[in-house]
Amino acid sequence: MKVSVVIRTHNEEEHIGKLLSGILEQTIKDIETIIVDSGSTDATIAIASRYPVRILKIAKEEFSFGRSLNIGCRQAQGEIIVLASAHIYPVCKDWLENLLKPFGDAKVALVYGKQRGNEETGFSENQIFRRWFPDGSDHGQSHAFCNNANAAVRKSVWMKIDYNETLTGLEDLDWAKRTMEAGYKIVYSSDAEVVHIHNERPLQIYNRYRREAIALKAIYPQEKFSFWNFCRLFLLNSLSDFYNAFLDKSFRRNSKNIVLFRLMQFWGAYRGFSSRTEVTCQLREKFYYPNSIDRRKTDDSVSESGRMIDYSDIQEQSYARKAD
Repeated sequence: MKVSVVIRTHNEEEHIGKLLSGILEQTIKDIETIIVDSGSTDATIAIASRYPVRILKIAKEEFSFGRSLNIGCRQAQGEIIVLASAHIYPVCKDWLENLLKPFGDAKVALVYGKQRGNEETGFSENQIFRRWFPDGSDHGQSHAFCNNANAAVRKSVWMKIDYNETLTGLEDLDWAKRTMEAGYKIVYSSDAEVVHIHNERPLQIYNRYRREAIALKAIYPQEKFSFWNFCRLFLLNSLSDFYNAFLDKSFRRNSKNIVLFRLMQFWGAYRGFSSRTEVTCQLREKFYYPNSIDRRKTDDSVSESGRMIDYSDIQEQSYARKAD
């Protein structure tokens, strides 16, 4: 099965080399990698050019999340198209293998994988990762939540249903919703794990959740998010984070950042919504509600150390491999 990986980039010099190195270490070797770059002004293109990739360039002014994906998917030769954020990197050598397994079912249109943060990731962001991407897989998902920072789609389905190029975000959710309405399946694979680096300043957090709220109300026109929702959800999520930080013995170190992150998250959501619109209960819980106050033991470790990618010198190795 031919596989294409499509990566959207804009000024990703800090991260792109690690992702491309991780792709070279995968157990699957027949991989086409496509970069869709929207006007990077740093060393992103220079770094990516050292790897076996195809680079497509679009003007920054022409960018939308859906448009860049459609451009990459249109050029992809693979039966399965893996969509990866430029600031992720795979944990294990069988990341792609695990992401592709569910496509044995012809009705599966999309598979998305587990995400975790790294040592730089904020406490609240890590709480969101654990809620959105649990340790157990879901092969019979009943709602359209997904995330194409770490996902794969069947090209034959994309050719019938392409990405919405007008949305300000959540083009992945919109695509999943429309494919499910057409009778296809969405699968979550916890075995296909990546590290997702979100190291945003407060204003960037605010803007992310504001634009996603604008998109969500376009996808679900009955959505509502009042000032009362803002107050209640800010308080609930902050208290949940405080409790978990206390259990982790990191309350003092994280308390200020918890408040700031949750404030920007929900103020952005409030500003992005109008008062006219209502989302399904499942999705509202997935997006906005805190982790359970009941502390559950989770296992984020990978049991077979041989599967894990050693990134300590992988960049130099991959450069040499490309030169050969």
